[in-house]
Amino acid sequence: MSLAMRQMTHDNHANVLISGVGFAVLSAACFGTSGAFAAGLMDAGWSSAAAVAVRVSVAALALVVPAWWALDGRWHLLRAEAGTLLAYGLIAIAGCQLAYFNAVRHMEVGPALLIEYTAPVAVLGWAWFRHGQRPSRITLAGGAVALVGLVLVLDLVSGARVSTPGVLWSLAAMIGAAFYFVLSAGRSELPPLVLAAGAMILGAVALLMAGAVGLVEFRVSTADVAYAAFSVPFWLPLALLGLVSAAVAYVAGIAASRRLGARLASFVALLEVLFALGFAWVLLRELPNGVQFAGAGLVLVGVVVVKLGERSGTPGRNATTTAPVEAAVVLESAGDYSVGSATAASGASSASSSLPNPETTSLSAPS
Repeated sequence: MSLAMRQMTHDNHANVLISGVGFAVLSAACFGTSGAFAAGLMDAGWSSAAAVAVRVSVAALALVVPAWWALDGRWHLLRAEAGTLLAYGLIAIAGCQLAYFNAVRHMEVGPALLIEYTAPVAVLGWAWFRHGQRPSRITLAGGAVALVGLVLVLDLVSGARVSTPGVLWSLAAMIGAAFYFVLSAGRSELPPLVLAAGAMILGAVALLMAGAVGLVEFRVSTADVAYAAFSVPFWLPLALLGLVSAAVAYVAGIAASRRLGARLASFVALLEVLFALGFAWVLLRELPNGVQFAGAGLVLVGVVVVKLGERSGTPGRNATTTAPVEAAVVLESAGDYSVGSATAASGASSASSSLPNPETTSLSAPS
């Protein structure tokens, strides 16, 4: 290969890497807005179920055309993957985001998202308990660090009052994000955009039907939404929730994972926590104390160590546990995985055709 061709190949690789990191940062920033936007809506009178239903409906409408294009007439895949679509729509997207939005009604955005971000640890624990796949020592150490960080995030050491409903809803979001990762470990013939759009449509329909029959509280308001320094019409945060924190976030996550691979994209997606804290401070004037900041750092370090530990594991022993951990481009969390949260709480590589991650993010948790 000539020097000119080697230089061209190097330049192309560098351009792909730079654009991939850019898309991953954009995805993390967009996912990070969801908690602050939703908190303002719920303070204005919206129920969490109504906010989630509008969010996923707007996102589904925004993605339906590119999803139709990606499906390319292969309608039989929708019938073949109906179970996967239902599971993603009802649990990994609607359930995870509903739990995360309920959590931020009772506690600050940052701690709620960080609880969801422990989903990879929960996935490893489940695989160990259910399948006897013992994680490596490095992975166990990462899980322990993340759990210590979680104690500090909740400020349990100083005896501060903790919102029990908020913690329980955050844990539910974490379970939703973990479910997302387990599902993402399997293979699907559907393109990622089709999975995301189809699951969002099913999740929105389920929430609307549940609200119509009174299974969940479905309350809307046309009052202006007040944030720390300004007020906006109610439709603006709704549009931003659907278009920015869902549709753009998912598409950017897909673009990032295809350029960087699922593992590197999921590491960059950890920036969602920092963006979520920043937006919560700007819009809600929520700022964690010093102990909580230290705990947030430990949670993120623990998640990184968990990922590194799984990478160092043997392929045979850790094949099942590695896939769900690598699948995150956080849809996070629960949020929204959402969606963070974790987890979401959050994309997968094009080779496995898995969903990119909610809210959850996720992981980026589906958030």
